[in-house]
Amino acid sequence: MGLMTGQGAAIQQNFMRAWQDLLRDARRGTLKPPADRRFSSAAWAASPQALFTAHAYLITAEALKEMAEAARLDDAARERLQFAIMQWVEAASPSNFLATNPDAQKRLIDTRGESLQRGLANLMHDLQRGRITQTDEHAFQPGVNLAITPGGVVYENALMQVIQYSPQVERTHRIPLLMVPPCINKYYILDLQPANSVVAHALQAGFDIFMVSWRNPRPDDVDGTDTRTWDDYLEQGVLQAMQVVSKITRQRKINVLGFCVGGTMLASALAVARARGGDPVASLTLLTTLLDFGNAGILDVFVDELHARARERQLGQGGLMTAAELSTTFSFLRPSELVWNYVEANYLKGESPRAFDLLSWNADGTNLPGPFFAWYFRNMYLENRLVTGQLESCGVAMDLQALDMPAYIYASRDDHIVPWASAYASTQLLAGPLRFVLGESGHIAGVVNPPERGKRGYWSAGPQHLPPDPEGWLEGSTHAGGSWWPDWLQWLEAHSGPLRAARKTLGNKSFPVIEPAPGRYVKVKAV
Repeated sequence: MGLMTGQGAAIQQNFMRAWQDLLRDARRGTLKPPADRRFSSAAWAASPQALFTAHAYLITAEALKEMAEAARLDDAARERLQFAIMQWVEAASPSNFLATNPDAQKRLIDTRGESLQRGLANLMHDLQRGRITQTDEHAFQPGVNLAITPGGVVYENALMQVIQYSPQVERTHRIPLLMVPPCINKYYILDLQPANSVVAHALQAGFDIFMVSWRNPRPDDVDGTDTRTWDDYLEQGVLQAMQVVSKITRQRKINVLGFCVGGTMLASALAVARARGGDPVASLTLLTTLLDFGNAGILDVFVDELHARARERQLGQGGLMTAAELSTTFSFLRPSELVWNYVEANYLKGESPRAFDLLSWNADGTNLPGPFFAWYFRNMYLENRLVTGQLESCGVAMDLQALDMPAYIYASRDDHIVPWASAYASTQLLAGPLRFVLGESGHIAGVVNPPERGKRGYWSAGPQHLPPDPEGWLEGSTHAGGSWWPDWLQWLEAHSGPLRAARKTLGNKSFPVIEPAPGRYVKVKAV
């Protein structure tokens, strides 16, 4: 492996020039704290030795990143090299070690050693659990102060429960909305606390809401959930949930929403329904969803034939892709924020993580059936077969071009899991009238953005402006401040039929209420 012509010399010159400047400023005593938040505190500024170490680290890190970028490799190999360099660079930060972190040293002295004692206790606790604690996980619990929107479970099978929510206004729209969350997380990301609940806001806007709550399979289950397949999740999960909602509300067509992997599953299930001659939905909403996996962003570093075969040997016939492994993978996609930040705070400084509803949800992970994961990994991430129209599931070929219902597609501009340009690619696959909206922030924070907080903003454009190039779309779009939720609710209203008196009871004779929301499934912890 070499560097691209001319770039090696330029990187070396820049590196040497930066070192000379650093040595000069150090001799003069004029070093200033770097802009990097890790080294910007008063303790760093008061220590010339620590400042020198921080600047030296940043100079070296920048040179390594430039060398990885300039490496004479194919794109896939370069991305893997860059990912490996990122992991090493983030791990080697002087803020991660007590001997080179003046903030942690000051805390040690100020507390007379108590911070170190607490930090070691935090470390031992996390070693026993096998993962880093990112939040106070006892502060929030589903059914207590998360996922508390009133409703009832009106259906359940071995894979999922269907929740129907109680109306919160006197009149609701005739056509209901079924939400399909990802099965790699729990549904209550869409129903956190009342102030930031997508479900609660939609109910207050006059919509009749249903939710899929996926089962969390465990190693001690004895009913074969670890052998469930992608077909099972479409047939007994998404398609079955749509039938339940249709029968309870007596609506031939319903509105549906899919989030992340839930959106991929939902679009796949709708393609299956269309191949069978069905037409079960009036509109489709996709939130941060991949249908075209040609560019899966940073996750592509894990995708190759060897990995797919290894997973098929390990999990193809049964077993679980564990929540712990999934959580670790996603955390190391952003190691500075989701790993080393907590190493410094929890272990070096002995701090207790603060309570945060989003991080509590993130820590409440789920396992996945091995055959489901192995099939999904190969056919979506590795071979990108959903876009071909020839990938078979449930005995039929899934053709996304057959999906001609109105669709609202949302992406987050800083999403590291579903790159917004890849989410935009869905506009070139679906055949119906489309609205694409691009929100600010990332995969979760961009979606969970209640209007009352007045944060962030979003870009949108007219229905005729959907060029193949996502950057072309962005250039022709208009930015608006605040949440995208009102825009979506206004769009959804046009596809939800007239208002009528809200239902006074949940379910019906065929689907009576089994238990109150949020139900049992969401409370099952992964082990």
